[in-house]
Amino acid sequence: MSEIFSRIEHSRTADEVVQQIESLILEGVLRVSDRLPGERELSRQFDVSRPILREALKALEERGLIVARQGGGTYVADMIGQVFTPPMRELIGSHPKACADYLEYRREIEGIAAEYAARRATADDRAFLDRVMERMEAAHQRGDDFEEEAKIDVEFHHAVGECAHNIILLHTLRSCYRLLSDGVFQNRLLVFTLPGAREDLLVQHRAIYKAVVGGKPAEARRAAMDHITYVERSMAEAERTGEWQRVSKLRLRQRSEDGSRRSGTDR
Repeated sequence: MSEIFSRIEHSRTADEVVQQIESLILEGVLRVSDRLPGERELSRQFDVSRPILREALKALEERGLIVARQGGGTYVADMIGQVFTPPMRELIGSHPKACADYLEYRREIEGIAAEYAARRATADDRAFLDRVMERMEAAHQRGDDFEEEAKIDVEFHHAVGECAHNIILLHTLRSCYRLLSDGVFQNRLLVFTLPGAREDLLVQHRAIYKAVVGGKPAEARRAAMDHITYVERSMAEAERTGEWQRVSKLRLRQRSEDGSRRSGTDR
């Protein structure tokens, strides 16, 4: 991890170390499962004594913000996962209305995120979004791994959310994307199998990207909302197509078996 921690300038107390790490977690600089530097390196970066650092880390651990894992290392705790508990994730994944409500919610909140991102993205934000977009283009050109494309899709939306520079929006979106990363909506990969869908999705992501880096809030919001509307429609179509294919296979199997039985009877 690069040096994201800064020297404590004044009293050099545990509270100041705690506040700086809290801010980095809130702002999304430190993500779930990120490993903190070792004690010696952290002491150097903060320019505090090891007893002060240990006191700060203990306070953060007691509050559930970091966790010390067996075998060594201190990591940012998984707080996002607590927004949707395992029973709730199972309920959401097994009820079609929950999926529809999820996309309806995302359409509105991602529209806001994209608008804010277009207003607030810094040069560094735009550079990071450039890299994510380049990876998306490369994965699309290869076209041999739907799961990779879906993963970069989520990363892209993560990046836009970070560009919005709104702490509550950032963590709300992360909790939403966690449902995708955990595979709650397993049918989302079906969208990539629809004719022309991969090309459509890339065009939509480009539109969001161009509006954000171009500083066009209204266009960014419209592009983000149009994208989710398309995903909503495509997921419904993919489900119908999948059901049609399932029924067609059953019919074919049944007719093949009937044909075999008739042939046996004729003999």
